Amino acid sequence: MKKFLFLLILVFSAISSKSQKVFSVEYASQADVKVFVVDYESRSDLCVYKVDYSSQAGKNDGNWFFVDYASQADKKIFFTDYASQADVLIYFVDYKSQAKWKNKEKMHIFY
Repeated sequence: MKKFLFLLILVFSAISSKSQKVFSVEYASQADVKVFVVDYESRSDLCVYKVDYSSQAGKNDGNWFFVDYASQADKKIFFTDYASQADVLIYFVDYKSQAKWKNKEKMHIFY
């Protein structure tokens, strides 16, 4: 019973702690998600704001913190050269309040 309770707590804490700490990898084969940066917000699936501190990273809401090591990241991303190669199209915004999903059908990719 104690093992079951421990596993249950571990699963729920893993689900609730999904912050958006990302690491940019060098090769597409290393990535969990491939992204392409679009020129216009209207073409994006996700509007991303780069936060300054790890504690400010959001929970799949577009507030990203770029970590220094892959082992610290929740998701490893690769920036593609073409939109057709990407899983998600992103647009970097200037204000935290602008960060949001525009295409909610792709939200599952970052869980």
